[in-house]
Amino acid sequence: MLLEHINQPQDLKHLTIEQLELLAEETRQFLVEKLSLTGGHLSSNLGVVELTIALHYLYNSPVDKFIFDVGHQSYVHKMFTGRMNQFDTLRKYQGLCGFVKRSESEHDVWEAGHSSTSLSAAMGMAVARDLKGEDNKIIAVIGDGALTGGMAFEAMNHIGHEKKNMMVILNDNEMSIAPNVGAMHNYLGKIRSDKHYVKAKEEVEYLLKKIPAIGGTLAKTMEKLKDSLKYMLVSGVIFEELGFTYLGPVDGHNLPLLLETLKQAEKVEGPVMVHVLTLKGKGYLPAEADSFAWHGARPYKVESGKMLKAVGHPMYTDVFGNTLIELAEQDSRIIAVTPAMPGGSGLLKFAAQFPNRMVDVGIAEQHAATFCAGLASEGMKPVFAVYSTFLQRAYDQIVHDICRANLNVIFAIDRAGFVGEDGETHHGVYDIAYLRSIPNMVLMMPKDENELRHMLKTSVDYDEGPIAVRYPRTNGLGVPMDEPLKSIPIGTWEVLRPGDSAVVLAVGPMIGIALEAAEQLNKDGLQLRVVNARFIKPMDEAMLLQISKENLPIITLEEGTTLGGFGSGVLEFYANQNRHGLQIKILGVPDYFVEHGSVKEQRQEVGLTAERLVSEVKALMPRKRQHA
Repeated sequence: MLLEHINQPQDLKHLTIEQLELLAEETRQFLVEKLSLTGGHLSSNLGVVELTIALHYLYNSPVDKFIFDVGHQSYVHKMFTGRMNQFDTLRKYQGLCGFVKRSESEHDVWEAGHSSTSLSAAMGMAVARDLKGEDNKIIAVIGDGALTGGMAFEAMNHIGHEKKNMMVILNDNEMSIAPNVGAMHNYLGKIRSDKHYVKAKEEVEYLLKKIPAIGGTLAKTMEKLKDSLKYMLVSGVIFEELGFTYLGPVDGHNLPLLLETLKQAEKVEGPVMVHVLTLKGKGYLPAEADSFAWHGARPYKVESGKMLKAVGHPMYTDVFGNTLIELAEQDSRIIAVTPAMPGGSGLLKFAAQFPNRMVDVGIAEQHAATFCAGLASEGMKPVFAVYSTFLQRAYDQIVHDICRANLNVIFAIDRAGFVGEDGETHHGVYDIAYLRSIPNMVLMMPKDENELRHMLKTSVDYDEGPIAVRYPRTNGLGVPMDEPLKSIPIGTWEVLRPGDSAVVLAVGPMIGIALEAAEQLNKDGLQLRVVNARFIKPMDEAMLLQISKENLPIITLEEGTTLGGFGSGVLEFYANQNRHGLQIKILGVPDYFVEHGSVKEQRQEVGLTAERLVSEVKALMPRKRQHA
C-alpha cells in the first residue's frame, strides 16, 4: 500500500507516474470506505483525486498556495497533508472539518463554505507575494458551477487587467467535448505556452509594422486573421479575452497528460487558465450514476451504495416543496426561484409539475434576489427558495432592490439555525439580525411543519411587501396537517402553555425546548408560560405590553445570534415603551462561530437546552419574589 507511506506532500515527489496512478486508486478506495461511516462530500472529492495528486507532486505546499473554491473538494488535499489518520472524525464534533480550515493545517491557506471566492483571494495573495518580493506559485481551483457566480468574473476581470503570474484551474465536471476539438486544443495549448513561439510572434509583428506605408495595415490584418482563427478553434476564447492564456481542455483523470499540461502552464507569463475535465464520483459506480445524491452523502453501505436513511417524519424542506405545489395549483402568479439548489430546496417535484414556473439561476444569489424583484414588479409572486447562509450573499439586493421598493417577494429560508456537520460556514444564525433591521420586511418562523404550511399560505396572500419564512434543517414533528390552508394574522403570537411564574418567548424549534423546560419546572411548582413568538417582525406588541404589566420575568429563546436578534428586538421594544425594571434574559447563539458537529452538540455548546432554560428561570425567581 502506497497510501500508508504518504504523511506529507513531499512523500509524493519520490513516486513514479505509475505509482502515482496506483496511489489514485488507493485514495479513492480510502475515501469510499471512510465516508461510508461519516458521510460527507463524496462525489466532488472522487473527481479531483488525480488533480490533487498532480498539484502536490509538482508544487511545494504551503509555500506554493492552493486555493480551493468552496473547499468541499479538499479531502484528498487533507489526506496528503498529514490528516489521514483523522478521517474517522470527519465532520464530527471537534473533529476534522469537511471544508478547508486555516486553523487545522498550514497547508489550508484559504477557507470558504461559499462558492466563487477563490479567484479574488488568489489575486490578493499574488499581489501580496509581488509586493514582498517572493516568487511562490498561486493556484486557484474553481469548479464550473462556482464560475457562474458574478464574483468570479469580477476577479477574472481584475486578474486579466493586472497580468499577475498565477494559475486558475477550472475543474469542469459537467461539460463534455467533441473528440476532434480536444486534439486541437491540446496542440494550441502547447504552441501558446512555448516561449520561442511567443517571441517569434512578437518579432514578426514588429517587423511587419516597420514596412513603410503598408506595415501597420498588414499587421492589423494579420491580427484580425489570428483572432478569427482563435474564435473558430478555441472554445476558451472568453478567458483569452479576459487576459488569460487558456490551456485545455485536458482529461483530469489522465495523470501523465495532466502533469504535462500543468508543466506547460508554468512556461506562461501572466495569468493562465487550465481547463480540466473531471467526472464527479469517479471510481465509485453509485456516485458516478447520481452525482447529485452523492454530493453530500449520508453514511452508506459500500457494497450496495445504499444510503442509511434517517428515521423520522418528512423534513421541513419537503413540506415546503409539497405545499408550494399546492399553492401554485391555485395561483398562477407563483414562480419558484433557486440559486443552484433545486434538490436541496425541495423543488424537484415543483419543477416537474411547473417547468415554466421554476427558475434555477445558478450560483448567483445576488442576481436571484433582483430577478425576483423584477418578477414582483410585474405582479408575479416569486418565491426565493434559498439556504439562510447563502442568502447572506444577496444582502444589498434585499435592501436596495426589494425592501426599498417594497416589492412582494417571498423568501423561503431553509437551513435556518444550526445545520450540524457542515459547520460554521453553513449555519443560518444571522438572518434574523440582518433581516429584521430592514424596513418593510415581515419575518416569521413556524413551531412545526403544519404551521409552516399556513405561513406559506400567509406569504402568498400577503400583498403589502416582502415577507420571509425561515425553517430549520430538520425533520418535522409529525403533527397532524390542517386542511384547508389558512392565513395567520400578521404580527400575532400564541400562548402554547399558560403560566404565571415567568414567560419564555420562543422561536421555531426552540419551542420544543421551552415546553420541555416547562414540564421540569412544573415539578418544582413553577409555571412557565410558553409563547410561540412566530412573528419575529412585526412582534406581537399587545402581548408584550400585557406581559410587562404582569411584571413577569422574561426569557427569549432563539437559535440565532444574540447580537441584533429576536431578543434584541424585545429589548428595543421595551426600551422604546419606557418599560424599565423588567427582568429579561436573552438566550441564543453567542458572538463566536460555532464549529461542526451534530445540532444537539451545537445547542449543548451554546446552552440552548431545556436544562439551561430551567436554570435561568430559577435564577430569576428569587429576584422576582424579593421585588414583590
